Amino acid sequence: MPDRFQVTKADEDTALDYNQDESASGKLLGDIHDETLDSGDIHRAEENQKSNIDPNLYLYDDDLETRPHISTFISSIANYENTIPAATDPDAKPAAPSARMGTLIGVFLPCIQNIFGVILFIRLTWVVGTAGAVCGFLIVLTCCCVTMLTAISMSAIATNGVVPAGGSYFMISRSLGPEFGGAVGMLFYTGTTLAAAMYIVGAVEIVLTYMAPWASIFGDFTKDVDAMYNNFRVYGTLLLIFMGLIVFLGVKFVNKFATVALACVILSIIAVYVGIFDNIHGNEKLYMCVLGKRLLKDIPLDNCTKEDPFMRDIYCPDGKCEEYFLANNVTKVKGIKGLASGVFYDNIFPSFLDKGQFIAYGKNAIDIENTDGQSYNQIMADITTSFTLLIGIFFPSVTGIMAGSNRSGDLADAQKSIPIGTICAILTTSTVYLSSVMFFAGTVDNLLLRDKFGQSIGGKLVVANIAWPNQWVILIGSFLSTLGAGLQSLTGAPRLLQAIARDEIIPFLAPFAKSSKRGEPTRALLLTIVICQCGILLGNVDLLAPLLSMFFLMCYGFVNLACAVQTLLRTPNWRPRFKFYHWSLSLIGLTLCISVMIMTSWYFALIAMGMAIIIYKYIEYRGAEKEWGDGIRGMALTAARYSLLRLEEGPPHTKNWRPQILVLSKLNDNLLPKYRKIFSFATQLKAGKGLTICVSVIKGDHTKITNKAVDAKSTLRKYMTDEKVKGFCDVLVSQQIGEGLSSVIQTIGLGGMKPNTVIIGWPYSWRQEGRNSWKTFIQTVRTVSACHMALMVPKGINFYPESNHKIGGNIDIWWIVHDGGLLMLLPFLLKQHRTWRNCKLRIFTVAQIEDNSIQMKKDLKTFLYHLRIEADVEVVEMNNSDISAYTYERTLMMEQRNQMLRALGLNKKENSKVVQTIVDHHYDATKTASKVRFADPTIEEIQHHDSQNDEKRNSIDLDGPENADAPETTSSKDESTEKADGDFKSSVKPDEFNVRRMHTAIKLNEVIVEKSQDAQLVIMNLPGPPREVRAERESNYMEFLEVLTEGLEKVLMVRGGGREVITIYS
Repeated sequence: MPDRFQVTKADEDTALDYNQDESASGKLLGDIHDETLDSGDIHRAEENQKSNIDPNLYLYDDDLETRPHISTFISSIANYENTIPAATDPDAKPAAPSARMGTLIGVFLPCIQNIFGVILFIRLTWVVGTAGAVCGFLIVLTCCCVTMLTAISMSAIATNGVVPAGGSYFMISRSLGPEFGGAVGMLFYTGTTLAAAMYIVGAVEIVLTYMAPWASIFGDFTKDVDAMYNNFRVYGTLLLIFMGLIVFLGVKFVNKFATVALACVILSIIAVYVGIFDNIHGNEKLYMCVLGKRLLKDIPLDNCTKEDPFMRDIYCPDGKCEEYFLANNVTKVKGIKGLASGVFYDNIFPSFLDKGQFIAYGKNAIDIENTDGQSYNQIMADITTSFTLLIGIFFPSVTGIMAGSNRSGDLADAQKSIPIGTICAILTTSTVYLSSVMFFAGTVDNLLLRDKFGQSIGGKLVVANIAWPNQWVILIGSFLSTLGAGLQSLTGAPRLLQAIARDEIIPFLAPFAKSSKRGEPTRALLLTIVICQCGILLGNVDLLAPLLSMFFLMCYGFVNLACAVQTLLRTPNWRPRFKFYHWSLSLIGLTLCISVMIMTSWYFALIAMGMAIIIYKYIEYRGAEKEWGDGIRGMALTAARYSLLRLEEGPPHTKNWRPQILVLSKLNDNLLPKYRKIFSFATQLKAGKGLTICVSVIKGDHTKITNKAVDAKSTLRKYMTDEKVKGFCDVLVSQQIGEGLSSVIQTIGLGGMKPNTVIIGWPYSWRQEGRNSWKTFIQTVRTVSACHMALMVPKGINFYPESNHKIGGNIDIWWIVHDGGLLMLLPFLLKQHRTWRNCKLRIFTVAQIEDNSIQMKKDLKTFLYHLRIEADVEVVEMNNSDISAYTYERTLMMEQRNQMLRALGLNKKENSKVVQTIVDHHYDATKTASKVRFADPTIEEIQHHDSQNDEKRNSIDLDGPENADAPETTSSKDESTEKADGDFKSSVKPDEFNVRRMHTAIKLNEVIVEKSQDAQLVIMNLPGPPREVRAERESNYMEFLEVLTEGLEKVLMVRGGGREVITIYS
């Protein structure tokens, strides 16, 4: 396909680049990255562009800058090339355009050549004789049904748009996704490679067994099966090297030889049919020597009598004759009896044998059992046969249906040719196979059919002796066709591997994506030869055939699965031109594939399935992410929609409650999350298996800072990936941060999958930044409460552990008020994570003077027992005490600060200075050795301020101004504050409401610090925000929280959503 859409404007070089996959899938709108131009150049460029736009299209002049004109678009689609791009030589001359083939040449004949294979000539007669006419017919029919149903599914997929070359791999990967596509692609590659090994071993078997038995290098293989297989291994290796060199040096020769091989196949089959009718009354060419009902080998027909010395020497070596020899006569039986003989009735029923049993008429144990362990030139079964085994051995004869789809890039009309050509080829080959079963059963004697290697007739091929005019037509034809099929497999398999490697979905295959200077996949060819050699070392077609059947059956099964999934999902893009398909046919085909796999060889099936699963999980874990619009993702969307619709809109049952987390992440000026460890904390809570959504709000106009929002979202996603947070992220642009956060909390989620828990960072610099900081925080707390969502505020977040660290110690829960059990559930979830797993839970609760502490502790232990949570319990008694002078002092300073800020009405910069001065004075008055001041580690100014020694604070003179730069009004206010410091019992009395709350905060803080100062995490109830929306109330609320958490390094303040989240019931 042309890599560019040319949009003609003033300059011919202006172009829009489009990716090939995007063009094929309809993604035709790209981003244009213009070079930086000055205003004059831009103006001239715009004038030139408008001058070149058709007058009828002025209305769309802005769109034409970023979107192709319809004529350009149609031209690009019409010229779309769907072949796999081969490596090009920069010095090579441009290649001539490839000829477009029709249905007959491009699909039908290649499928015929690939379907008809070595099994037809060297195993079909044995399958018919062993299974009988009825079971043999069912075996062939089952295999043909599998391929026919697969062809129907493949036709639907192949006609659903343009299918790139690559056959089943591309169809499945683009239908079921990269994981399934890569797994099936590797299975198909392995099957094709092992098919080459089977063809090579089959070709060697034809030559050594039927054409040149004198070439054996391991002795007489008719007497030693192992010698025969060793011959196959040696000659197969030599033939593989020779064929590999041919593929490496001359692919053109392989393609030309394909025509010769196809002609040989067709002529050989015609010769067989002509021979069957020519020998309708049988012939005198082949006679077998039979002892009783047992078939004999290596017995010259002239010596085939019981009294012949040759026979006596075999059965009476020591003068004592073998019992079966004495009890039965020796006869000559005609091998080719002809259709008119009625031999068909003798071949109706199966004759399955165990390994080592004699080939004989009937199933009488006397005739088939080897009692004394010696063969006496009697032919024995070399493997245990069964109906399912024969399916596995025969199935490779019907593979090759993908040959047409593999050439889709060379077809004039692939959507028309692939269904017609493939289905016609399957109908043709199925007719040949099914009729051959009947003809062979009606022409050849049962014993000769079951003689796998023709040992009873002097090592001759049964099919060859049926054919007209003589056996060499079949021998030479079958050898050349088998050789051609092997060359085709060795040519196609490396290209398939290269296509998979180029898709970059399996990282370790990257080296095989490269081509040689001639564009040949040399590295892939070497790997193919190595794998093929492993198959040749098996040395037995009867072992190779079931093994490669597994890989082809897996591949065909996934083709049927792909069609069924696409049909059932009814995706809008699923519009095949081929209409004669149905999802039920695809499911039947899939069921047949799985059934045949398991029936044939369950251990080979497990090997193939295990290989597919390993590759699937590897691609899922390590592979490159690909989005091909596949059916699995469509199925996931459908399943998600179905599940969402089934989820009830209301809150779930308590037993199903889990934290669906919404993380509100604040961004700094560089659009980076301010607190990275808030993502780690979210990860550590994921034992609840709930949903996690991370959202940031940016202040501004969305139409003007869209790019900033996109960049911020990318950064947010990167932080989530780094901290292994599995969930979603988004960025909202709003004119006001508070309003944006409120909108997010109210609208985030979908249906029953709405977040129920919000994590928000503590505003460490709320004193320095003024009211806007705490206003946003408190507004968010109010919104969360109004939405009946739980809230978690981690304080000291930068001291929280990393997700890859393990810590030990205590997690202390201070259970002050009941919040639905969230305080109990959160530490349990944290302990499921490796970071907190070694920590112990301690639960503290506060008892008043009227409470029974002993009974309270007992009840709490019982409650935890029923909750199945292990924790130590402690009840802390807090006696009613008078409000201390320290409490009055702290409250008074808090109120005076609020009064001063309200009275001053300074600008933000001056306000900040005054606030800082008051903060310094405040902390100087309240500092104790056990208190820890929290600071925002991301703000350098605060860090610098915290690093100052006490000189600055001690320099504040009680009789003088705090700051020389401060206004005079500040000095007067400070004097009144200092007077209050000297005598808090002066005429200025703090508000009793504030005093009580400060008293609670201080007393609780003292108890918590005493008990939990060394705890790894302190979890406590977050007091509710003030109901009155007043600056003083809100500032006081923030001060109360600061006092409550002083001296604690890691605190998690939790506020429940107003519903039970944990239950004692099962």
